[in-house]
Amino acid sequence: MVLVYIFAGIILVNILYYLLFSKVAFYRPISETTKSNTPISILVCAKNEAENLQKNIPLLLAQQYPVFEIILINDCSSDDTLDVMEAFQEKDNRIKIVDVLPNEAFWANKKYALTLGIKKAKYKQMLFIDADCWPGSPYWMATMSSKFNAQKQLVLGYGGYDKKKGLINKLIRYETLNTAVQYLSYAKAGMPYMGVGRNLGYTSELYYSVNGFMSHIRVPSGDDDLFVNEAATKENTTVCLEKIGFTVSAPKTSLSEWFKQKRRHITTAHLYKGWHQVLLGGFFTFNLLFWILLALCYIFCPWMMVTALVLLRIGVQWVMYGASATVLNEKDLIYFIPLLDLFLILFQLSIFIKNLIAKPVSWK
Repeated sequence: MVLVYIFAGIILVNILYYLLFSKVAFYRPISETTKSNTPISILVCAKNEAENLQKNIPLLLAQQYPVFEIILINDCSSDDTLDVMEAFQEKDNRIKIVDVLPNEAFWANKKYALTLGIKKAKYKQMLFIDADCWPGSPYWMATMSSKFNAQKQLVLGYGGYDKKKGLINKLIRYETLNTAVQYLSYAKAGMPYMGVGRNLGYTSELYYSVNGFMSHIRVPSGDDDLFVNEAATKENTTVCLEKIGFTVSAPKTSLSEWFKQKRRHITTAHLYKGWHQVLLGGFFTFNLLFWILLALCYIFCPWMMVTALVLLRIGVQWVMYGASATVLNEKDLIYFIPLLDLFLILFQLSIFIKNLIAKPVSWK
């Protein structure tokens, strides 16, 4: 019976985390978004993204917003990225280009390129989107920028992935949903700890107040999450959960490519503030313990009692994640949540073990 009590305690912790995630799950979108006319700088950092820029720059230029500029940053590309940028610049004077030359690449990461782009930005309010991303609606810019005010200088948005057929696509989108539910819920609870560069906004004033990326400039990743972890506070941070303010990205098409991408992303977690590491590590640890003890409990404990506990835990998770999936436009994942959750735990564990052996050294 001791094993059952331990199992029940683990489930209780799981449920407490899921209750925290109700901050996103039960969010009700604002019926009418406050309109903003404040000029905006859009920053896009690209490394060998000629094809994606060809498709996505027109979608940025078509945004329904009165005054904006687009800063295109060519980060030492070896393909036709710069040519594509220059062709668009010739047609539209809202486009500015920052060309990072190969002899400047000794910094070995994206942050140096972004720093040059931010210095070139004309406007105080800035939105960031990746080169392989596109706005989910013509009102992405207006919706995200409407969240800025005199106090709120950092806006956390949702960047989803394009829906495709297959288990890998669902797993990628579930991991993205899982991550977003956490960082958006923590932010709404007054504990912001990260954001994603696929959909992020902050002011130049906030950027310079923490000396930009200098405290982690030599870390290959973290231009988004490490910056937010350092700069975000309960007072200066807000979130955007309106669907018209989301962005969409092209997902990886193979498990090995995605594994490589996530290995790079996870390398920054040990640089988060201590209490953020404890909270995030606790969520992963107690999820892992649930699946481990689940098998042991069915072997050594009364199956009816174990089943009741399992159904309670999965039921609460299903409600919270299902509601969150609806808010974040991922409703097709709802029926697969328990299976995807198990796959994700195993995937994250394999990344953790692999990164203990050798860490990625470049952003792309």
